[in-house]
Amino acid sequence: MFTRHIWRQLAAHIDGELSRQKTGQVELHLERCVECRAKGENVRFGMEILEHLPAAEAPDAIWTSIEAALQEHRPAVGSPVRRWRLAFAAAALVAVGAAYWAVTRQSEARWDVTRVDGSPTVNGKHIGSVGRIRAGEWIETDSGSSATVKVGEIGSVEVEPNTRLRVVTAKPGEHRLALSRGEIQAKITAPPRLFFVETASGTAVDLGCEYTLNAGEDSFSLLRVSKGWVSFEWKGLESLVPAGASCRAEQHVGPGIPYFDDASESMKRGLETFSFEKSADDPLNIILAEARVRDTLTLWHLLSRVGVQDRARVYDRIASLTPVPPGISRQLALKLDPDTLRRWKEELAWTW
Repeated sequence: MFTRHIWRQLAAHIDGELSRQKTGQVELHLERCVECRAKGENVRFGMEILEHLPAAEAPDAIWTSIEAALQEHRPAVGSPVRRWRLAFAAAALVAVGAAYWAVTRQSEARWDVTRVDGSPTVNGKHIGSVGRIRAGEWIETDSGSSATVKVGEIGSVEVEPNTRLRVVTAKPGEHRLALSRGEIQAKITAPPRLFFVETASGTAVDLGCEYTLNAGEDSFSLLRVSKGWVSFEWKGLESLVPAGASCRAEQHVGPGIPYFDDASESMKRGLETFSFEKSADDPLNIILAEARVRDTLTLWHLLSRVGVQDRARVYDRIASLTPVPPGISRQLALKLDPDTLRRWKEELAWTW
């Protein structure tokens, strides 16, 4: 077991590069060491910031400075190794400078946090009636506290009791939060894809809406949309959730099949089994039998997630509920042709 701080192991631990034995030792140490946990959060945040850094052209002046530095330190006899090391050092200088510029510029943006009940904290400190939060900082509420976060100029987020929420990115082109646990209610008025909320099981991407997002400690999250649309995404998997519908997601699995809240309980149980449970029972028969016209939302998503042998059953059930529009080819739909599915979705959405 580590008896000293484990700062040097934090990045490798976050990236999953440690052996199983050392991973266990690091996690045990983190449970007991407040300082290393705090360092770990900072390292994780820094790594996430680098992933989200936008491509930006460096100012012309920086290239002049680099060229002058290279000229100043150029050896009398050209050495390929030395030239390579100098070029690498210059490139590293530019990269580090750009990263520092982006992070410090981003960190300047602060959002208002208004206390609603109790004693919410921002970055571990209790706030008065109003506080401020910026990228990298956490807002936490206990069982008796709640707060409202003003998300730049595009909306607000209600932070419910027993919630832990972090601001990942706070800039005009991207407003990104990470919900570790608890529940938030988002009200956003902005063009699509400016507001994101990450959970361990998927990312809610705002398409102009109001919604509730709950992240449970059991690795599940639940998205409920009250206005507009939300795209629930994870590693290329996408579930489109309109007003009046919900979608569950699980860590390492991603979002399941969306469903309308007034769907039958047997359909909801069938979708739960289909998406997240390994069962000998086949829930598809129940889902198809219980589907109504507006449940083509569920069936349209289901078409691309069932096995090849079941696609025709799903297609035919949709066709029995509402006429297939002209130009939608059954053959192409069963092959999951992207353009065919998109056009079919746009027609079906009138009933959603």
